[in-house]
Amino acid sequence: MCWFCLFALSIFAAPALAGAQPPWLTLPPAPTLGEPTQSGTAPVNGIKIWYAEFGQGPPVILLHGGLANASYWGNQVPVLAKSYRVIVMDSRGHGRSTRGELPLSYDLMASDVLALMDFLKIEKAALVGWSDGAITGLTIALHYPGRITKLFAFAANSTPAGLKDTAQSPVFNAFIARAKEEYERLSPTPGNFQSLLDGVTQMWATEPNFTAEDLANIRVPVIIADGDHDEAIKREDTEFLARAIPGAGLLIEPNVSHFALLQDPEGFNCGLTHFLARAEPQAPGNP
Repeated sequence: MCWFCLFALSIFAAPALAGAQPPWLTLPPAPTLGEPTQSGTAPVNGIKIWYAEFGQGPPVILLHGGLANASYWGNQVPVLAKSYRVIVMDSRGHGRSTRGELPLSYDLMASDVLALMDFLKIEKAALVGWSDGAITGLTIALHYPGRITKLFAFAANSTPAGLKDTAQSPVFNAFIARAKEEYERLSPTPGNFQSLLDGVTQMWATEPNFTAEDLANIRVPVIIADGDHDEAIKREDTEFLARAIPGAGLLIEPNVSHFALLQDPEGFNCGLTHFLARAEPQAPGNP
């Protein structure tokens, strides 16, 4: 049985208004984060990771996509903070975090997440990942299952072959231009965006490399989600991830793209909160 059922949203989704751009062809303004209960920088693996916390309850860590920053979760944090201790972080070299000299990799970013959890004295947490954050979450679920309770992975790919060519995508190009402006405003090294872009692009070209055998070893509850108009991820790769991970659910959100968390935050939050709130069945023999 799947941990989660595919919503029938696509059946009832309202069409775009006449004359208006459909949501998947828009890039809504990046949201802002509200006032955190605490924030700061953590010394992690030789760098400084910026983080912020909101709310109280079971811990949920939100991992943003490549070239973005934690503020992209601004539409999700207020909803989740009603029930959870929500932690956002800027990934290595992104936003307000420093980068260090090591080449970017998903294994390295996964180790940063675990080190931040250690710094915050969090033994286990639910992970919510978007794009590179989703791949980082899958890396943790595969190699460090004892640190994760469940994973909502939106817009992940299994290998570089699962990526589309985004060079001609107006939305993706607009995102990169916006990311450059945000980096120059937030980063402690504001002149280094091109170096970050080169490092991220190299990582996208060579990683991840999840095999079906790898994914079959994931045992935590997982949702594999994506937008039905994702301009960066091939649908067949999304479906492969959901098939290969035992018990994983597949959620395809309607009328949105790689940037669903901005284009339809209510729909995104609906699937996310349902999954986080779901009580998972215990394995036979457990009390």
